[in-house]
Amino acid sequence: MNQGDIITLAQDAIKTVLMISAPMLIFSLVVGLIVSIIQAVTQIQEATLAFVPKIIAVLLSLVIFGPWILQVITEFTTNLITNVSLYIR
Repeated sequence: MNQGDIITLAQDAIKTVLMISAPMLIFSLVVGLIVSIIQAVTQIQEATLAFVPKIIAVLLSLVIFGPWILQVITEFTTNLITNVSLYIR
């Protein structure tokens, strides 16, 4: 296994992590922005007010995108296990 193979494997792993975390991060970002705008308009500066909707948004995104996330992780793991003979030589 040469350096190119290791870099490709690391790139695939990072790409997979970014793909599976993106839906939850985007949902949390959008909900946080909406809550921040509401807090700025109403002048309610309570930190816990932004925390609970973000948790709910992340859980909702997990429910919505869970099957897709599981599929991406399964494909990556299957590819990794299938090519393990190439990695150990």
